[in-house]
Amino acid sequence: MFDKKDTIKFLSSGVASETDLVAVKEKIDAVAKEGRVLNIKFGLDPSAPDIHLGHTVALRKLRQMQNLGHKVIIIIGDFTGMIGDPTGKSKTRNQLSKKQVEENAKTYLDQIFKVIDRSKTEVRMNSEWYDKMDFRDVINLSAKATVARILERDDFAKRFKNGTPISLHEFFYPLMQAYDSVVVAADLEFGGTDQTFNILMGRNIQRDYGMAPQVPVFIPLLEGIDGVEKMSKSLGNYIGINEPAEVIYEKVMKIPDNLIIKYYTLTTDVHPDDIAKIQKRLESGENPRDIKMELAKEITTLYHSVAAAEKAEEIFKTAYQKQQAPENTPKIPYKLDANTDALNALITSLMSTGKYASRGFIRRLIQQGAVSVDGTKIDLSNVPEMGSGTIVKVGKAGFFEIASQELKKKVELSEPQNEFNVFQGKTR
Repeated sequence: MFDKKDTIKFLSSGVASETDLVAVKEKIDAVAKEGRVLNIKFGLDPSAPDIHLGHTVALRKLRQMQNLGHKVIIIIGDFTGMIGDPTGKSKTRNQLSKKQVEENAKTYLDQIFKVIDRSKTEVRMNSEWYDKMDFRDVINLSAKATVARILERDDFAKRFKNGTPISLHEFFYPLMQAYDSVVVAADLEFGGTDQTFNILMGRNIQRDYGMAPQVPVFIPLLEGIDGVEKMSKSLGNYIGINEPAEVIYEKVMKIPDNLIIKYYTLTTDVHPDDIAKIQKRLESGENPRDIKMELAKEITTLYHSVAAAEKAEEIFKTAYQKQQAPENTPKIPYKLDANTDALNALITSLMSTGKYASRGFIRRLIQQGAVSVDGTKIDLSNVPEMGSGTIVKVGKAGFFEIASQELKKKVELSEPQNEFNVFQGKTR
C-alpha cells in the first residue's frame, strides 16, 4: 500500500494546468482499492542526448513517485526513435539509424539515473515488442485509429492544408507510442503539453484493448535563467545537469526572483508543505537573494554532493562581491591600529574619498543599513576589520576597495608623485 495523501499532494503540485486532477485522484483511489501501486509510464525519444534542468522536471516528479513506492516504467523509444516524433514539425523528420538511437539511449540512461532511482526503475526498449510484430499485427494496430483522428493533430493538419508532404510512416508514431501504454499497462503517463495528442491516443487504444485508460499528467515547461524563454541549450539559458557544481550554483543564482518558487517546485524534491513555508518567507519580506542561495545549494547538491555544493557557495560568495563592484573600483587607504577601532578606521577611509560631507553623515549611513562590507550589511556595532581587497559599498552605487597600509607604503617609496597608480592598473 502507498500513502494516498502524499501521492495526491505531489501530483497536484508542479503539474501543468491541463492535468485533470479529479481524474488523477480517481485513478489513485481505484489503484489503491486494487491493493497495488501506480504504474507510471514515461517515454523518452532518444534524438537529443544532452539533458538540462528543464528535461528533469518530469524526472524529478517520477523520483517523488518512486519515493512513495510507485512503479516507474521508462520506455526508451529505440524503435519509434528511428521514425522520429513529428510533433511540432513542419516537414518530415530525418530518421535516425539504429546505431544513433542506441548511442543516444545509453547517454540518456546515464543522465536520467542522476535523478531517478535506478533500482526502482523498470527500463523497457519498445523494440522488445515491435521487433516481434508481423504485418498482420501492424494492420490490426492501424485499424485502431482513423485518418480523420490522426489529422486532428495541429502539425499534421497544417501540413495537409499547406500541401506539405506527410509520409505514411509518420502516422504510426502516435499509434506506436500509444500501444506502449497497452504493453506496460500504464495507469498514469507523464509528458509535456506538446505530447497531449500522443498521450490521449494511448487512452483510446487502451480502451480498445479492454484496459482501464491511463490518466495524463502534463508537466509544465520551465523557463530558463533569462526568465522568459523555455529552457533551451540553443538559447544559452539552460542549466546542464552534467555541468560543474560551481557553474550550476552560479546559473541558479541568475534566475529572476519571481521564479524561485517555481524552481523549488519543479526542480527539487522539497516537500510541497516546506515550499509553502518558503513562499511565506518571501511574502514576509525576507531577502530573495538569501532564499535563492538555499535553492542553488539544493539543486547543486542533487547533481553533485553536499560538499561540492558548499564549495560552490563559497566560490560564489567570493566572486559575488567582485561581480557587483566595477572593474575600476577606486582604492581607499585603511589604517587600523591600537588607537583606532574598525568603525572609525572605516569612517576615516570613506572620508578620504572626498564624497561625504562629514563623519557624522557616514555614521548615519551605516546606522541606516546603507553600507555593506563584502556583500553583508553592517551597523555601528558590527563593523569588521578589513584587509586588502575588501569591497565596501555605500548606497546603491558607491563601491570602494580597501588598500592595505603596507601596500600603500611600498607605492609611496616607488612612486610618491602618484601613490595610487598601481591600484588603477597603471604599472610600469
